[in-house]
Amino acid sequence: MDRTTTEWKLSLNARATILAIMLLVVGLGVWEGLNQSPLLGGGEALSEYEQLLAGADESAKVPPPSEIAVKAWQELSNPFYDAGPNDKGIGIQLGYSLYRVLSGYLLAALVAIPIGFLIGMSPLAYKALNPFIQVLRPISPLAWMPLALFIIRDSEASAIFVIFICSIWPMLLNTAFGVAGVRNDWVNVARTHELSSLQTAFKVILPAAAPTILTGMRISIGIAWLVIVAAEMLVGGTGIGYYVWNEWNNLDLTSVIFSILMIGVVGMLLDMSLAYIARFVTYAE
Repeated sequence: MDRTTTEWKLSLNARATILAIMLLVVGLGVWEGLNQSPLLGGGEALSEYEQLLAGADESAKVPPPSEIAVKAWQELSNPFYDAGPNDKGIGIQLGYSLYRVLSGYLLAALVAIPIGFLIGMSPLAYKALNPFIQVLRPISPLAWMPLALFIIRDSEASAIFVIFICSIWPMLLNTAFGVAGVRNDWVNVARTHELSSLQTAFKVILPAAAPTILTGMRISIGIAWLVIVAAEMLVGGTGIGYYVWNEWNNLDLTSVIFSILMIGVVGMLLDMSLAYIARFVTYAE
């Protein structure tokens, strides 16, 4: 039975891979084909109105996959070049963004996880803090940006603060939920062995609540990566969000689409990293 199940899973994965590749090839082919359409009017001269609509300029169209692939090769072949404030490689821009995301994210974890433990272990703390959480949690992270810029007076620190704000709530709530869901029998056994509250938290509650906590951390890193792009568009200077906006101002749609794909790839890698950590923790238990 196990062998049959394994063979079925392998077959299913193989078929899913083939289907995904086929969909990708068809999608890219249609996209490329739409950009190879003939001139309007069967090659006749375009009117002034049609020219104003960019009908005579192929570059005004959404660039085809072939142009994006060429752009990707150019950028990825030298991702860390630095030719001035407004001309840096994609690797440098992503590095700035990752620094901001990870800084705000780690600060949020240092605050959210202990408070989540407190809320999960203490009904009194939960009832006291829950109204504040419910009011602050729905606020858009970008709504904090003007206030952060006014108080902190530094765009870099303000962007990190916005990441901190958007990352803290999923981790805090998931930690509280995971801690509160630990079986009372396990806590009672710890008391029977005369473990202190700190020992109980680290040796009993933390391992039991770890999968739920890591789920909150995965949610937070995804939100943080979404928010940093918008935050960098506002503060400017460096980062992948600034790169997207700067290329849009230059009317370079090829670079815009390439950067969008890079945002997706890096976001996927961040999520996969935490997913592997969560899987390792689950197996270790």
